[in-house]
Amino acid sequence: MSKRAVLEVIALDVEDAVAAQAGGADRLELVTDMAADGLTPSAATVTAIRAAVDIDVRVMLRLADGFAAGDVERLTRVAGEMREAGATQFVLGFLDVAGDVDLDAVERIAQVLDGCRWTFHRAIDRAANRDALRKQLADFPGLDTYLTAGAAGGVDDGLNVLLAEARRRGEQGYEQQLLVGGGLRLDHVPGLLDAGIDGFHIGGAARPSGWEGPVSAEAVSQWRRVLGG
Repeated sequence: MSKRAVLEVIALDVEDAVAAQAGGADRLELVTDMAADGLTPSAATVTAIRAAVDIDVRVMLRLADGFAAGDVERLTRVAGEMREAGATQFVLGFLDVAGDVDLDAVERIAQVLDGCRWTFHRAIDRAANRDALRKQLADFPGLDTYLTAGAAGGVDDGLNVLLAEARRRGEQGYEQQLLVGGGLRLDHVPGLLDAGIDGFHIGGAARPSGWEGPVSAEAVSQWRRVLGG
């Protein structure tokens, strides 16, 4: 590939952020509480990490485990607080009880983000209809990425979906970058690169000691070498 693939690494704190950048990460997904699969961090953490690194940082907007929006008024306030703390890129994604995209919640938060770039996260892997969700969000301002494994069970289960969606890039609803994450392993990478996929997201794979330990610059470097660039 002529274009450098994007490597995004989950960071919980400044130590993680510095190690990820040192290893060659292009971008951070900033969260807290991985026991709940990643929630919104504190404004102080956002400010500290933006001061510590100069790569892009996407801040999670999610207040509770699961993919329901919950208290949308609180979510919009938190989004505003994150912007005041210096955040300029975000991660979000909400479904209703039927598994359809929660358009009201996404619209209200997108208004607060006011054109900031954002990722629709792995809620898409739980959606009742992935294609319908993409079509509904096709023209949302700022949406430039889908974080997905192709299936709720991870990349092993969703590989065929990922390859099929990569072939549709450029169609309405498929203009956004595919950022593959969720059970992603190094042995998946060559086939994904060959399919034209140019976004990769790692969390536990960057932490040899597990989630109780920090991001390893060496582990991130290994991914960077395999991805090229």
